Amino acid sequence: MLSLSLENDYSCGRDTERIAKGFSLLLLNLEEYYFEQHTANHIINKDCKDERKFRGSLKICSKSIIFEPDDNIQPIIKIPLRDCISIKAPEDNEANNPFTRNTSGGISVVCTQVFLIKERNVIAPYKTVRGRTEHLFQLDVAGKVGDVVQTLHQLYRASCLDKMGDQAAMITAILQSRLARTSFDKNRFQSISETLHMECKAEMVTPLVTNPGHVCVTDANLYFQPLNGYPKPVVQITLQNVRRIYKRRHGLMPLGLEVFCTENDLCSDIYLKFYNYQDRDEVYFLIATYIDLTKPETFRDLSKPVGALNKERLDRLVTRYQEMPEPKFMYGSHYSSPGYVLFYLVRVAPEYMLCLQNGKFDHADRMFNSIAETWKNCLDGATDFKELIPEFYENDSSFLVNSLKLDLGKRQGGKMVEDVELPPWASGPDDFLQKSQEALESPYVSEHLHEWIDIIFGYKQKGSEAIAAHNVFHPLTYEGGVDLNSIMDPNEKVALLTQILEFGQTPKQLFTTPHPQRIIPKLKSLSRTSSHSISIAESPVSPNEESFEDLTEESITLAWNNIAKLKLDQQYKIHKEAITGIAVTCNGSSVFTTSHDSTLKMFSKDSKTIQRSVSFSNMALSSCVILPGDTTVISSSWDNHIYFYSIAFGRQQDVLMGHDDAVSKICWCDGRLFSASWDSTVKVWHCVPGETVSNKKHHFELLAELEHDVSVNTVDLNAANTILASGTKEGTISVWDVTTATVLHQLPCHSGTVFHAAFSPDSRHLLSTGEDCCFKVIDVQTGMLISSVTTEEPQRCFKWDGNTILSGSQSGELLIWDLLGGRVTERIKGHTGAVMSMWMNEQCNSVITGGEDKQIMFWKLQY
Repeated sequence: MLSLSLENDYSCGRDTERIAKGFSLLLLNLEEYYFEQHTANHIINKDCKDERKFRGSLKICSKSIIFEPDDNIQPIIKIPLRDCISIKAPEDNEANNPFTRNTSGGISVVCTQVFLIKERNVIAPYKTVRGRTEHLFQLDVAGKVGDVVQTLHQLYRASCLDKMGDQAAMITAILQSRLARTSFDKNRFQSISETLHMECKAEMVTPLVTNPGHVCVTDANLYFQPLNGYPKPVVQITLQNVRRIYKRRHGLMPLGLEVFCTENDLCSDIYLKFYNYQDRDEVYFLIATYIDLTKPETFRDLSKPVGALNKERLDRLVTRYQEMPEPKFMYGSHYSSPGYVLFYLVRVAPEYMLCLQNGKFDHADRMFNSIAETWKNCLDGATDFKELIPEFYENDSSFLVNSLKLDLGKRQGGKMVEDVELPPWASGPDDFLQKSQEALESPYVSEHLHEWIDIIFGYKQKGSEAIAAHNVFHPLTYEGGVDLNSIMDPNEKVALLTQILEFGQTPKQLFTTPHPQRIIPKLKSLSRTSSHSISIAESPVSPNEESFEDLTEESITLAWNNIAKLKLDQQYKIHKEAITGIAVTCNGSSVFTTSHDSTLKMFSKDSKTIQRSVSFSNMALSSCVILPGDTTVISSSWDNHIYFYSIAFGRQQDVLMGHDDAVSKICWCDGRLFSASWDSTVKVWHCVPGETVSNKKHHFELLAELEHDVSVNTVDLNAANTILASGTKEGTISVWDVTTATVLHQLPCHSGTVFHAAFSPDSRHLLSTGEDCCFKVIDVQTGMLISSVTTEEPQRCFKWDGNTILSGSQSGELLIWDLLGGRVTERIKGHTGAVMSMWMNEQCNSVITGGEDKQIMFWKLQY
């Protein structure tokens, strides 16, 4: 009984009608559709002393007219179209017709039978009123009368047809015409970043009734938008919540689809009936693939070799391994060998298989017959531990099809070996490869692929880590496993060489430390109810004032999503030489800049004038920072000194003579000053500010000295201020533990000066750029270089969010980079010389650049 109930046409449905509340689709006849509704007045006894007017909703259905009064004491009126005598809008020349006077927007319906339903809001058998009656419905929108009357006339003609089949055909034609004239409202998407996968027509099925509309599948949601907007404008199912999905029969045809967001509940979240099985199957595959691709249990454990996936088989192999004399090995066959490659490719490379098999194909039952069988053999077989080959993730599916019509033999059941049998979720060979590619790029694989690399190419390939990971193969499969040159017996040498070539070879070990996790793009989605939808009246700042309070993750994500819309706002030439550093006060009103012209300048954004200009020496200044409280500016100089300037009192407050060569860059955090110098050191100072009112100076205590081999050109701190990165003039990047003053990693990243280096917001990665025209990405945890992007010209400075880069180039352009794609997505014309420095506010929607052309440029995002 249970199996039958699951296979019927109707779902329990979480949108089951509550018949105790006013109108519902259960008031319609079977196979009747609800098309549209209009706010209207129902007028009774027009122009008589006892004239009455009831406000409510006029609903146009495929077989009836229904009026639902706002006052639930009054009954719902249902007029069958087949019982109508006339339906019309009173003509202007019918001056004496009582239905035309003061009835703008009126529709007159004369009928022989009316049903009264739910009078006094009581569920009871319908009351039937027989005899000729007239009803006047006055629409709020008079301009709709003509369209409504035309629709009612079409439906009336359908209801008067003698044959039920003809009636259904005409109503279906009217419905399909309406659906064709409309489409899913994309403004109903939950996120502005959703990608549309498909849209089609369908009906939402609830017990005894169906509701036509549009189905839409995106990369995040399944939507159904009813044509009539009932019971709500849009039904939304978040794909991430989907647990089960089933193909169903509807009317004994393969048109149904049932979606569950629970594991055991018998009531589905939505039941859809499609107009053709192709649409049904496409929606099924899209949702099923998303569930194949978001559930960890869909995937194999990538931290284990194939031989360790089945625990029972592994236990047997481990027992044999422990009892085996040296040299021990766990697997008697390999995961990669010529035979296994040709096993997969026999249909496109048959001659190679014949060469390897002495002129014969393998036995038909051992051929590559189906994906399911191959997986089962790899999981359960005593000697089958093979991996897939790259062709499974490429675009040529010919290796799955016997297009050469090869005679590959007959299986024991009598079936000839032809095309490879694919999983049920693949509609064909190309679709199978497409879904395999999607699986490879899925979040789960992206998060765990490094574990597989550790097994195949990395630190778990050999030694104790390989033993612990159950990843030990025959010694002859490893590089250096045998020295063929030391074997004098030619027969033994040939036998060993043949075994190496045919048995399989373990790849060269590329990594001896854990491989870093893949850089995974952040989900670039933003709810429409984000903080940016706040009205000006609700905002705590004036329309012209920049808010520094809205530092939500959503606002930052929005800014980086729209970084290509960065527009030049203002530009000013304020120095005599290249600008090297930019610092901005908390309220954004004052901008401090340093330059090769040896001056520190304070520029007012409000008055657009230079308010301060001070020179500490005749040597170039290289960078500047503002201390918390906006009271002091610190500048680094090529004269080996660091200068403290009081903003409030407009004078040099202190000087730190801390280096033996030019100071190239400074950073400040929590009372500590970090200074990089061409004297090959980065020094960490504890600074106690002096009292600016008196003559007391700052007190400086050297906490640490980080030694380098050559001049240091740039430094950066991570968000937690626990890790420091430094870049030298010879291209070396060093990563330091600030708390212990010890070097964690040191890599020769660039061939030439490192211009700039900065941590990602999550501190997992470090990006650097140099005069060798390259961006380099380092995994901070492992110290491994994980990405390199070549640029047309040197990029002198940049800001990034971990995925997207905004860089200032040698030629003066601002470039926007897709780091994962390794390409420029936008070029913005900027300075006439190199962009030497860049500042970005915390919301990432305002940028200031300083150039070799002596100008500062103010940039703003224009959404």
